[in-house]
Amino acid sequence: MPAWAVPGLSPLLPDNGIMHQFRDGVRNFRNHVFPTKQALFRRLSRSQAPKALFLTCADSRVVPSLITSTSPGELFVERNPGNIVPLYSDDLVGVSASIEYAATVLQVPEIIVCGHSDCGAVRAFLNPDKTGNIPAVARWLLYGDEAVCRLGRLYPSLSGEDALPVLTQLNVEVQVENLLTHPSVRRRVERGDLDVYGWVYDIASGVILAMDPQTKRFEKWPD
Repeated sequence: MPAWAVPGLSPLLPDNGIMHQFRDGVRNFRNHVFPTKQALFRRLSRSQAPKALFLTCADSRVVPSLITSTSPGELFVERNPGNIVPLYSDDLVGVSASIEYAATVLQVPEIIVCGHSDCGAVRAFLNPDKTGNIPAVARWLLYGDEAVCRLGRLYPSLSGEDALPVLTQLNVEVQVENLLTHPSVRRRVERGDLDVYGWVYDIASGVILAMDPQTKRFEKWPD
């Protein structure tokens, strides 16, 4: 039985417009983009030495290499709904494994936690009752509870859509703090050879707001 005939799997080239678009894109990459970067990919085929761990949301509108104008091999990227960094625990894998690998093996000198505007995960922090039919997502979004608590404590009058931009920033603040509970990160930060940053990317304007580590205020960066 051919692989594509296994129940639940799709044929290699389904007759639909989406895969035709991807097929044409792959062909364009192979025939036109790759040849212009052969030396780069030849070097990358042997090893990687990324400049940063970029930890961001899984949202399709957030493209780390586009936002930062970086090339293949420059960013080690970890993505999940809500750009979450769970507090360190011996039981955790996934996000923790990516952090540990980037900090210990790849020795990245920078880590960026990047949230974004109109984040569905952050919106769901405020409306947990709407995640009843997606239980895995609902459990994951419990990691946003601390940001929601801070919102209520610091901005008790904010609610609904008005709260979303502030909660997005608070979520980045919390995840940066959580990142520092990971031993592989904390050791290097204390040694002074690893820097951690919190960003919020505004989709509509293309602007990055960066968190001041002292005041926790988010300001446009660069000026």
